[in-house]
This record gives sequence, C-alpha cells and structure tokens, in this order.
Amino acid sequence: MGWLKRLFEGNEKVFIDMLVDQARLTVAGVEALKTYMSTGTLEDAEKVHRAEKDADEVRRILVDEINRSFVTPFDREDIYGLSRAIDDVIDYANTTVQEMKILKVEPCEALAKLTELLLVAATEIHLGVQRLIDHPSVANDHARRAKKAENYIETGYRETVAAAFEKAKSVEDVVAMLKLREICRHLANAADRADEAANYISDIVVKTT
Repeated sequence: MGWLKRLFEGNEKVFIDMLVDQARLTVAGVEALKTYMSTGTLEDAEKVHRAEKDADEVRRILVDEINRSFVTPFDREDIYGLSRAIDDVIDYANTTVQEMKILKVEPCEALAKLTELLLVAATEIHLGVQRLIDHPSVANDHARRAKKAENYIETGYRETVAAAFEKAKSVEDVVAMLKLREICRHLANAADRADEAANYISDIVVKTT
C-alpha cells in the first residue's frame, strides 16, 4: 500500500494507486477461490474472505478521498463506478464460498473452470487499471480481454447447468442441479461485474484521449 504515504502529499495519482491495489486484492481473492475449487479447505476459504475484507478497506478509503478531493485524475463518477464494480467482483467471489458452505456444494471441475475464467477477467481488469494513465490504449485492450472472458463464463454457466439438468434422474439429482446452478450464478454475477469494470475502463480511455 505505497499509496498511503502519497495520500498525504496531495498526489492525484494516488487514486489510480488505490484502484490498482483494490484490483490486486481482487485478483488475490479470486486466485484463492480458484485454489478452493480444488481443495475445498477452510484455510483457502478464509483467504478469499480476507482478501474481500482488505479490498473493502481500500475502497472505503478511496470513496472517502473522492468525497474530500477537489481534483481527481478523471471524473470522480468514473472512479467511484470502477471501484464499485471491482469491489463487486471480490464480493461475489466471497459469497460463492459462503453459498457453497451453506448449500453443501463440493468443488468440481465445472466450477473450477468457471473460476479460472473469472481469474482471467480479474487479472485483465488489474492490468487495465495499471495502464490507464500512461498507456490508455493498452488499458483498453485489457478491458476487451476481460469482456471476452466474461462471455466465456456466461457460455460455460449455461452449458454446466444444461449438462447437470440432462443428467438429473431423481429428485436428489434435481436438488443437486439447482444448488450447482446457484453457485454458477454467483460466478456469472462476478463476471458481469468484471464486464462492468471493463466498460468503465473503456469509458475513461475515451474521455481522456
């Protein structure tokens, strides 16, 4: 969190640094979720939760600074919206673990594949935010890649649910399918928020170039 020192120096770039830190923590949380989809351990579940809490704290400070600052590197509405979208990604990653615990859904290959795609989207958002100021066209490229990953997740979500539905032969199978669909929907919602973050990145690029 090197931005903490610069926060007191009135440096406009601190907003970008906080967004980068928020996106970094989101990547860390989704990486932990990916590991959880292989292990199902409480330790890995806690890593997701911890990343979500740390990212929340960065966002709280960022929003407070938006409200207190007269000058920002680009529209404060875009900073707020981008931060909110990134925050939603890690929030959904965290609630995915919570829902799996509540519904007693075990990790499986289908969920692991969707999570891996979500990690791609989160990583592209992280890279896009890093490039916003100095290399906006590169930032836009990363935004497009994040949106592409979101499209793959939507397709994977539908295919996973359809396959589970086709295999359902009993009431127990139907219940298991409905539980799986709920978890897939959480991951799809996380991807939707990554897509929204990508849109904010693209909008910022258009406005500042």
